[in-house]
Amino acid sequence: MDSGKRCLLLFSVLLILAHLMCVVMGNLVFEVHHKYGGRGKAALGVLRAHDSRRHGRMLAAIDFQLGGDGSPTNAALYYTKITIGTPPVDYHVQVDTGSDILWVNCHNCERCPTKSDLHIELKQYDLTASSTGKLITCDQDFCDAAFSSPNANCQAGMNCEYTVTYGDGSRTEGYFVRDNFRFNQVTGNLQTSLMNGSISFGCSAKQSGELGSSSEAVDGIVGFGQANTSVLSQLASSGKVKKIFSHCLDGSKGGGIFAVGEVVQPKVNRTPLVPNEPHYNVNLKSVEVGGQFLNLPTDLFDTGSSRGTIIDSGTTLAYLPSEVYQQLLDRMMAQHPDLQTHTVEEQFKCFVYSGNVDDGFPVVNFHFENSLVLPVHPQNYLFHIGENEYCIGWQNSGMQTRDGKEITLLGDIVLSDKLVVYDLENQTIGWTQYNCSSSIRVRDEATGNVYAVSSHDISSAFSLSKANFIATLLFIAGLRKLIE
Repeated sequence: MDSGKRCLLLFSVLLILAHLMCVVMGNLVFEVHHKYGGRGKAALGVLRAHDSRRHGRMLAAIDFQLGGDGSPTNAALYYTKITIGTPPVDYHVQVDTGSDILWVNCHNCERCPTKSDLHIELKQYDLTASSTGKLITCDQDFCDAAFSSPNANCQAGMNCEYTVTYGDGSRTEGYFVRDNFRFNQVTGNLQTSLMNGSISFGCSAKQSGELGSSSEAVDGIVGFGQANTSVLSQLASSGKVKKIFSHCLDGSKGGGIFAVGEVVQPKVNRTPLVPNEPHYNVNLKSVEVGGQFLNLPTDLFDTGSSRGTIIDSGTTLAYLPSEVYQQLLDRMMAQHPDLQTHTVEEQFKCFVYSGNVDDGFPVVNFHFENSLVLPVHPQNYLFHIGENEYCIGWQNSGMQTRDGKEITLLGDIVLSDKLVVYDLENQTIGWTQYNCSSSIRVRDEATGNVYAVSSHDISSAFSLSKANFIATLLFIAGLRKLIE
């Protein structure tokens, strides 16, 4: 081989090595499934029951006990597959936008689920079977980060333990470990490649309540909160991701996109997050139904202590204070004074209607700070449960209060068919009406390149129908911590 060819070969090898050794800030992708079915009659009770459990957890006081992690682990609507350890093992975990740790069921776990109705094979993490797995002890930095204050009972050399108790009585207990992870990094238009990382996470040794339910059981929960203990924060601290989170849920087809990084297209107008709140709280100014504003007290959506409207993609329905709920329903039904409503499952107002609901019922607009409007169309807030039968997705928050005030919480029926961006770098949230079965474009921070990310439906990989799961594409994103 002549000297010119040798130099060219050496240069090529150096380029490849430089690429492999470079630590980049990129976009990572998870394939995410929806746990529950479509919006038919059979799913109504499941949706409301899920929301009830979730709200109990969200509004509960979380106890940082001995060795415990006070970060909540709410049951989420989505689950994804992650890969941990050496040799690598796949685990299916719920995606939770309201908690700050990842945990999976441990080998020889007491009272952990052994089967699931989600057609997935449950696994348990075995620390001794992974050559890269290590225990985390009380004297390590991650253990300090898991507590809001020093814990004298957690001493050097002891396992760093956690205990989390939720508002519905569910509970998980265990200890923290650290091991290798494999992630899917976006490297081109509709292309990904594997990226390795090392993440600290919880090894659940004992569970109780809904966490062990066979109907909803998965291998654990992955939290994308803002605390230092979250997967997001750990990856961000190593320069791998930015704290910008996006999702787009297709309300008609059941697919969608769940993404991180700067969204270049489409453009999204934003409103500031209420500071120092554990949830994604924003300042709601007014509610408009069919072009008319509701007559509401000026302080109803006050953003003082524990105030503001919660934006929560982990909740299915929308929960409004009694005064808002009743006025909205009255305006919504005003065009149909002779339309009779009936009750389904003792909680849903339903009716029979043969026309096009988007033509027969008004658009509801929520007006936020910075003149940001969130439109909700009838096809989103009305559930088609049978032939010409619809149920109303608006719910009365009733006794669900924070500091004695009824909450306002906007879930998936409000967020569907919109690209929603949580920018924790700038403490803003925004959205725009969008076709969630299409694609968005995100920027790769390392190269400046912009890549297309499309909607996905991967439920067929688990022999599940579209009616049972919404498949979304998830880039690791920065989410504001929903619960302290």
